[in-house]
Amino acid sequence: MAGLTPVRAGIVILPDQRWSAAAGRWRRAEEYGFAHAWTYDHLGWRDLVDGPWFDAVPTLAAAAGVTSRVRLGTMVASPNFRHPVHFAREVTALDDVSGGRLTLGVGAGGVAGFDNTVLGGEPLPPRARVDRFTEFLAILDPLLRDERVTYHGRYYTAVDARGTPGSLQTPRVPLVVAGLGPRSMRLAARYGAGWVTTVGRMDSLDAWWRAARESAARFADILAATGRDPSTVDRYVSLDAAPVYSLSSAAYYAEAVGRAAECGFTDVLSHWPRAESWYAGDEAVLDDVAASVLPALTRSPHGL
Repeated sequence: MAGLTPVRAGIVILPDQRWSAAAGRWRRAEEYGFAHAWTYDHLGWRDLVDGPWFDAVPTLAAAAGVTSRVRLGTMVASPNFRHPVHFAREVTALDDVSGGRLTLGVGAGGVAGFDNTVLGGEPLPPRARVDRFTEFLAILDPLLRDERVTYHGRYYTAVDARGTPGSLQTPRVPLVVAGLGPRSMRLAARYGAGWVTTVGRMDSLDAWWRAARESAARFADILAATGRDPSTVDRYVSLDAAPVYSLSSAAYYAEAVGRAAECGFTDVLSHWPRAESWYAGDEAVLDDVAASVLPALTRSPHGL
C-alpha cells in the first residue's frame, strides 16, 4: 500500500439510523483517519424513502459534536427543496458549530425522485435544473460571504437578504460543486473549491474508469479555459458510482484509489457499508482499510 499516490479519502454516511446508533459511525470515521465525512441531503432517497431517514443539517450539527478534526459536509445539497436564503443561514450555523470544518457539496438535483415530487412540483428537465442551480449559487455565494443580496430570478427571489455574521471560514464555506456536463463544470470552476462527479452509471468497470479519466480531462480543459489555477480546485470522484462497490475488500479499495489518482482526482468518496440494499457490505472491511490503506493517503489539503 505504500506505493499509492497520495489522495484524500472520504466516507459518506447515509442518514438512515437514529442518532443513538449513527453517532458511533461518525466517531469511527474520524478515528479511522478519513479526511472528510459526508451525508446525503434528501427528503427521501430511492427505495429507502420509507425510512428511517433524517435531515442532513441537524445530522451534521450532531456529527460536529462527536468529532473534532474530520471535515464534514453534504454530498450533495440541491435546489430541489431548498431556498438559498434560508439554506445560507443553516450553512452559516453549521460552519460555526463545527468550528470551521464544513465543506458544502452542492448540485443541480436529480431529474426524478422523491425530492422532486413530495412538495407537489413538476420535475425540471436537465437544462432548467442547471438554470435554477445557477440562480441558487448566485444568491448563496454572496450570502455566505456576509454580503446583502437582492435578486429577482426565474426560480428564486431575495430581497435585502442578510448572511450575518457570514462564514467562520474565509472567504466563505468552501463549495464542492457536482457536475457531469459542461455547464455544471463551469459552475464548479467559477464557485468551487472542488468539483465532484459520479461519472455516470455503466455496466463495465473498465468503461467507467475510461469515462472517469475523460471527465477529469474535460474539467481540466474547462479550468484552463476559465483561467482557474488547477492547483486551487480539488477533484472528487464517487467510487461507488462504479459497477463494483469500493469497500467490497481492502484490496479493491486500494486499487480503486490508485486508479482515481491516475485519472487526476485528488479526493475519493466511498459509502459506509450497510447491512443490505444500497452499499451492502461488511464493516470489517473498514477496519482493514483503516489499518492497511488510509495511512498511505496523506495528501495535504489545499486551503481547506
